[in-house]
Amino acid sequence: MLTKYTHKDVTWIDLESPTKEEVHKVMSEYSIHPTVAEELLMPTTKPRVDLHDNFIYLILHFPAFKHTHNHEQNQEIDFIVGKDFIITTRYDTIDPLHKFSKIFETNSILDKSDIGTHAGFVFFFMIKKLYKSLEHELEYIDDALETVEEDIFKGHEKEMVVALSVVSRDLLNFKQAMRSHKEVLDSFEEAGIKFFGQDFSHHIKSIVSEYYRVNSMIGMHNDSLYELRQTNDSLLSTKQNEVMKTLTIMALVTFPLSLIASIFGMNTKTLPIVGSHNDFWIIMGIMLTLALIMFIYFKIRRML
Repeated sequence: MLTKYTHKDVTWIDLESPTKEEVHKVMSEYSIHPTVAEELLMPTTKPRVDLHDNFIYLILHFPAFKHTHNHEQNQEIDFIVGKDFIITTRYDTIDPLHKFSKIFETNSILDKSDIGTHAGFVFFFMIKKLYKSLEHELEYIDDALETVEEDIFKGHEKEMVVALSVVSRDLLNFKQAMRSHKEVLDSFEEAGIKFFGQDFSHHIKSIVSEYYRVNSMIGMHNDSLYELRQTNDSLLSTKQNEVMKTLTIMALVTFPLSLIASIFGMNTKTLPIVGSHNDFWIIMGIMLTLALIMFIYFKIRRML
């Protein structure tokens, strides 16, 4: 689907899962290199930046958990940024771009905002909106960590092993998707200054600072995850140690009782107490008394 927006002298063409006809139309109208146009037809896993004579081509992947529409956790956007046009290609409904289109369309109708003299400024505002959405995506992980923390201290340590692993997987996917942004933005900074001039360098540095802010939030979530995992493991180990201690004490208590029962169960001609009046109750009394003494001993030593 091809959607076109115009604001003053800048045109934004938004392509969602474009057809060959749509790509060919854009290629012809804006003199897009055929190799670049071909890449718009399908997603790619490799981010990149290419500087051409009349545009800059870059690919970025944005992690999405709450705002994905096709269950893909990485949403790709291809940007073709020219002097007076910007083309975005995506293969899913990306909420931040949808919201940005409403703002862009409203401003173009009312002619109220001054977005700048070239399409680089549109790209600047667009990227800021996308990075802002990543902060909302990280709120999903933050909420999950808070829920895990509450459940850990409610005594659900065993269940939280799986929950922590799920959060860890999501955070790892987020980090992997964001790792390539630094190289892409560094390359774009060099290409953007060449293409738009030195005056645009401030806006590029602002985009890079947005990346660093998101990356810093990822680091804080990673630290929180590590601490919660350590706490959960410690509580789980403590519970297991308590169980092992209880089983060990039970074994120590029952061992002498089993020994007494084995002794009096031996098939010999003479056994003390056996055969006398109330011999069963005497033996049981000895065993219970011994068990009580050992129980009191462990209780005094605070082992129970």
